[in-house]
Amino acid sequence: MNTHDSGRQNTTAPWNKGKVVGQKAPLKLKDIWAIRVRLQMQHRTRELALLNLGLDSKLRGCDLVALRVRDVCHGDAIASRAIVVQHKTGNPVQFEITAAARDAVGAWIKMAGLRGDDYLFKSRTRTSPHLGTRQYARIVHGWVEEIGLEGHAYGTHSMRRTKATLIYRKTKNLRAVQLLLGHTKLESTVRYLGIEVEDALDIAEQTEI
Repeated sequence: MNTHDSGRQNTTAPWNKGKVVGQKAPLKLKDIWAIRVRLQMQHRTRELALLNLGLDSKLRGCDLVALRVRDVCHGDAIASRAIVVQHKTGNPVQFEITAAARDAVGAWIKMAGLRGDDYLFKSRTRTSPHLGTRQYARIVHGWVEEIGLEGHAYGTHSMRRTKATLIYRKTKNLRAVQLLLGHTKLESTVRYLGIEVEDALDIAEQTEI
């Protein structure tokens, strides 16, 4: 053992110093609408399609950015439901595409002149044929910062968790949320949403002593 090295102080800063760690918070309805209205007013058609489809699909960032036009279209019409194979698990997952998302995606496809085999969100750099997950994360950070929230408290998983969290709070149907997120184990859904802690606090708040 090198005694000289053993006596040296570790001056390396913790990897998470100054960073927000842990699960990224889901967006609240008022936040979603604040972002959506801003994008609509500024005619940011691509970003509006990305926002609405990201919320509806509940897909991981890597799956969302890799969507092709044919994945969400039936002929010339935007589908009301779609199915994709998840990159992480290799399992298929289905998701709904609501009217707002269909309108936004349809407008983007028309504006960009996209065809069936094209990536829905092409990259604007030469390093990737489609939008990268880091680029997607920067876009999400930008959205939340524009409406006055702390950018680093949110991320692409905020998009994935938002609608799933709202559905669970409304229905308490954990199995439905598991299917929508494409989780193979119910325990994964419980951990992902952090619902045990949330439910415990709700019960505690309703219990007077």
